[in-house]
Amino acid sequence: MTTFTIGQLAQAASVHRETIRYYQRRALVIEPLKTQGGIRRYPAEVVQRIRFIKAAQELGFTLEEIGELLELDGAKGCSQTRKIAEARLEDIDEKLRSLRALRETLARLVERCRSARGRPCPLILDLEHAARGPQAAGR
Repeated sequence: MTTFTIGQLAQAASVHRETIRYYQRRALVIEPLKTQGGIRRYPAEVVQRIRFIKAAQELGFTLEEIGELLELDGAKGCSQTRKIAEARLEDIDEKLRSLRALRETLARLVERCRSARGRPCPLILDLEHAARGPQAAGR
């Protein structure tokens, strides 16, 4: 049976050692007992588990959600997996709506800056107004 030290595991999974330790603290990866030589030896399947975690993170899943996915049976857990993925899609859709609104606001401010021509910059004025907070509006 092939085993890895933490350094070998990190290299094989293309992550840092601290990433593995963090996953251990989050109970995503089991920390093996030390051998008589005082070294922890990780089984080869941990490489695949870490790659699974990283791939799921790239899809936007949180570590909590990834923990749930890891507990599901790949052959029988499709409905549960779909529910987790659907929730992630809803979050992404909300972020996209928010980013679109942010982009529109910023684009309007940039356009106002283009037309300012020698007047105080509208973007700076808006930021200064926001910095004064809501109490400044009542003055």
